[in-house]
Amino acid sequence: MADIEFITLTTKPSAQLSYSFQPSPEATKPVLVVFLNGLGLPQAFWHPVIAQLKTLREGRSIPSFLTYDRFGQGQTADRDPQDADAEDPTHGHDCLVAVKDVRQLVTQITSEKLGISDVNSVSVVLVGNSIGCALARLYAQEYPGTVSALLLLDSVLANSDFVSVFPDPDASDFDPASIHPIPAEAIRAVRAGARRIFHPDVGNKEGLSRRNLRELLPASDGPLLQGPDGHGPYVTVVGHDFDTFAEESSKMGPPKPVTNRFVNPYWQRYNEGLAKITESEYSKGPIIAPNAGHFVQKDNPEFVAQELNELLEKVL
Repeated sequence: MADIEFITLTTKPSAQLSYSFQPSPEATKPVLVVFLNGLGLPQAFWHPVIAQLKTLREGRSIPSFLTYDRFGQGQTADRDPQDADAEDPTHGHDCLVAVKDVRQLVTQITSEKLGISDVNSVSVVLVGNSIGCALARLYAQEYPGTVSALLLLDSVLANSDFVSVFPDPDASDFDPASIHPIPAEAIRAVRAGARRIFHPDVGNKEGLSRRNLRELLPASDGPLLQGPDGHGPYVTVVGHDFDTFAEESSKMGPPKPVTNRFVNPYWQRYNEGLAKITESEYSKGPIIAPNAGHFVQKDNPEFVAQELNELLEKVL
C-alpha cells in the first residue's frame, strides 16, 4: 500500500488534502486511475482493489493510481476553505466544487508525479462509489474529452429525494393494494427514516451538499458523455447484490421485504439509465456485484479489480 502524502491545491492554498499515489512502473501510455470516495468510506478502502488489480495485471502494463480523501473526510483533517463563511457548514459546498478540486488535484499530480504539463494528454479512468459516481459523471461533463473510462459502483440516486422511492400512504390516490401485504404504518415509518437519514437536505461532516444534485444530474440516462477519441468513454455500471443490500438496509430500519419490493427495483432502473450515458458499444451493465452491499469496494474488492482490469484492457 502506498504511503499517505499531503498536497496543497494551488486553488485552495490554506488547506491540505491527503492522498496516495502509485506510479506506473513503466513509461508507456500515461494512464491515471482516480478513485472517488462516497460519503461513507475513505480512500483506504480502495487499496485492496489496487493490490488485487496489480496481481491480475502481472506481466502486463499497469497504470498509475491516485486515491484521496476530500476535505473533511478520512485523513484530510482540513475543511474546504470556502466553507468557513457558510451559513450551514454541513452544506458548505456542492458537487461541482468537489469536481473542480478533483480536476486541480489531477492537474498537479500529472505535473508533479508524472512530469506531464498537459493534463489532457493523460488518459483518465474514474472509479467511483455512491456519490463518487455523481462526481465522476460531473467531471466527465465539465471536462469533455478527458475521461477514457468510468467504473460506477452502486451510484447514488442523484435525482431522487430517497423518500419518493416509497409510495405515500397519505396521498389522495394511494391504493392500499399497491403495498399489500405490507402495512401502511410500516411504509410511513420507512419514509420518515429515509427523510431523516438520506434526504438531500441532510448535511454531512465534510460539508458536501446534495441539495442541488437533482438539478446537476436530473436524469440517470443523460447527458451523453464525450470521451477523448470522438466517442463516449467506456462505462461499466455496477449495482449492489439485492439480497445483501436488503440485509444491510434492515440493520438501519427498512425491513427486507420493503427494500426488495421498492428500493432494489428503483435502483436497478436508475442503473439501467446510467448504462446509456455512453454509446451502447462502449457500455457494460448494469451488472450485479456478488455478495456486495452499497460499499462494493469493501465487500468485494476482487470483483471491482476484475471489472477495472477489463476497462484497462481497452484503455491501455
